[in-house]
Parts: sequence; C-alpha cells; structure tokens
Amino acid sequence: MSHEHQYSNWQLIKDGLFKENTIFRLAISLCPAIAVTNGLKNGVYMGLAVMFVQVMVNVTVSSIKNFLNPLVRIPVFMLIISGWVSVTDMVMAAYARDVYRQMGLYIQLIVAFASILVMAEMFASKNKVVPSFFNGLGSGLGFMVALVVISFFRELLGRGSLWGFEIAGGSKPLLIMLLPTGGFFAVGILMGFFNWIDIRFYGGKGAGGASGH
Repeated sequence: MSHEHQYSNWQLIKDGLFKENTIFRLAISLCPAIAVTNGLKNGVYMGLAVMFVQVMVNVTVSSIKNFLNPLVRIPVFMLIISGWVSVTDMVMAAYARDVYRQMGLYIQLIVAFASILVMAEMFASKNKVVPSFFNGLGSGLGFMVALVVISFFRELLGRGSLWGFEIAGGSKPLLIMLLPTGGFFAVGILMGFFNWIDIRFYGGKGAGGASGH
C-alpha cells in the first residue's frame, strides 16, 4: 500500500518522531542506544550520522526501485546502505576526529542497523522520492531525538556534566548510568513515556499497538 496517498510530509515526520519512533516505539536498533549514549556529544553525532544515512538510503532506493529485480533487492539495499555509511564514516573521520576516535566503530556498524533496512524495504521501495525523503527524515529524526534524550540523562546523572562541561559539581554521580545497565534502564523509562504519548494522543495501545511501515 502506498503511504504517499494517505499521509502528508509532516505526518511522515511526526510519525517517525513519535508514533513509530525507532527506539522507543518499534524497539529496533537498540544496540547504539545503549553503546554510545553515555555522553551527549556521542549521542548527537551518532544521531546525525544515522539520520543522514537513513535519508540518503531512502532517496536512493526510491530512485532506482523501478530498475531493481525483486529477487536481488535486499543485497542491493545492503550495498546502498554500506556505500552511504562509508561516506559518513570518511566525513566524520576527517572533520570530527575527537568524536570519531571514541565511536568510529559504531559508525561503521550503522550498516547492520535493522531500522535503515526496514524503512528501505517497507517504504522507500514502494513510494516516490519525496515521500521517501520525508519518511527517512522522520525516522532519522526520531532516532536522533531518542539518542539525544537518552545520552542527556545518562551523562547528566552519571557524570554530572553535559557535552563535557560540569553541570552538577556538588552532587554525587550515579555511575550505574554510564554502564549498560543504566542504558537499558533509561531506554525502558523513556519507552514507557512514549507509549503513554501514543495512548494519550494517538489512541493507540502502547507498545502492542506499534507497527512499522
């Protein structure tokens, strides 16, 4: 079914941010949400990288969908994803070296993010370029917002700082927030909040009512 006839561009963005948020609603690609969100700077840069890749992959897949043999579409999608991830990896290595030293491995692992392949297969391969662009933008923004929110709370509570600058100097940090356990705790709390938004404003049924494109 073609979503371009059902949703406006703003609706596609809003769904990616809230109703179908990759982390908090669809619960896919959770690995980076835990691995790189112990600092706000890392969360922002990873979110920007994923958003760029998601948008470019969606646009590329939508542009060539009519020329693809369905039998080889998944390998082609993976090739497209790896190409845009390589571009992102090289740009960050050149212009954001301090962040890249900490999270370069995770940038390369964007190739394996289920969320990017899911949007390429379920939406971009069935829709025109403009709706696919906004679907990718909404999904990427939702992913970035999720990482920023998680990393904000983890760095603030775990280190008493934000973006490396000390905020709560007199308080005792909760070091558990910097560990994977703290990451899962933060994701769980925020996932519950987004489920409440879906129930309250979208008339959904929480996590059970979430569905991807």
